[in-house]
Amino acid sequence: MSKLLSVLIAGVFATAAATGFAQDKKADAPKADAPKAEAKKDGAKKEKKAKKAKKAKAEAKK
Repeated sequence: MSKLLSVLIAGVFATAAATGFAQDKKADAPKADAPKAEAKKDGAKKEKKAKKAKKAKAEAKK
């Protein structure tokens, strides 16, 4: 009976550990996308600067 109890406890522990590892992998996934998001922000900043420069040149010609 004590062996059965030990096996059940070990099974619960193994299930909990496996669940924890599975959740960690999901949590790491958005971090891989972070550089892409930063690149998009940088691209948007560059576009804004280019628009401002273009607008300044148009006003300078007037």
